[in-house]
Amino acid sequence: MNIAVLSGKGGTGKTLLSVNMAAASKSATYIDCDVEEPNGYLFFKPEEIVEENVSVKIPEVDKELCSGCRKCVDFCKFNALAFIKKAPIVFGDICHSCGGCSLLCPENAITEKDKVIGKIEKGKSQGIDVYTGILNTGEVSGVPIIEKLLEENRATDNEKLSIIDCPPGSACIVMESIKDADFCVLVAEPTAFGAHNLEMVYELVSLFGKPFGVVLNKCLDGENPSEEFCKEKGIKILGRVPFEKELGELNSNAKIAARESEKYNNLFKDILETVKGEVQRETASYTER
Repeated sequence: MNIAVLSGKGGTGKTLLSVNMAAASKSATYIDCDVEEPNGYLFFKPEEIVEENVSVKIPEVDKELCSGCRKCVDFCKFNALAFIKKAPIVFGDICHSCGGCSLLCPENAITEKDKVIGKIEKGKSQGIDVYTGILNTGEVSGVPIIEKLLEENRATDNEKLSIIDCPPGSACIVMESIKDADFCVLVAEPTAFGAHNLEMVYELVSLFGKPFGVVLNKCLDGENPSEEFCKEKGIKILGRVPFEKELGELNSNAKIAARESEKYNNLFKDILETVKGEVQRETASYTER
């Protein structure tokens, strides 16, 4: 069972929810797909860490074989190739590793070489498998690292619960992160801005046809525009996380609330059980069709 946790912007609370749901389960895989700024490992403090580099293929031109036909340059829609001094040069930072230029070259003057763009780390923390993706500074896209994280997860026990901590927003890296998700949890703040960001990820999961629900974070008494949005759209509210000093202090000190407090353990366990129930309901509904 793969549960993806999303939010329309950073700081909404998706890592708080992801980490604590995984910890409350006692046995799960936590996957940090926020490869530009991973922070789940700060809470779990995993041990027995195994690292693996993630590489992409970029073209390399043999100028002795190149005939100067420019077919590779004309083909590249990302402008990663330019024709200068009778031969193409490669801008590896904007290459999307599609491999088209090497396939198209009539002289076989273009080969591919590996370029390391980041790494994944796998460790353990009190029964939780912790997978972290880390993109090297300056790299354009973290999608290959997310692909590798999800590939590693698919290679393990499919029956095990997996919590996917997605990047913020609704860009390509988020789309990649929810690809394997059985259910999406959208985290929202109780503000007009929070409702706007909730709408962004709502549109994304709707476009992908993923079943989903909302967890309202930082809840206070009074008006909650995100809750109003859920009522307007008929979105199920899976749970509410209160705005409390104790929870804020635990989180700011990189402590897992579900491990530090029985009250918060019960809170996040209840949310997780509600999510699991929704997944089972969706699965049963799909089977009946």
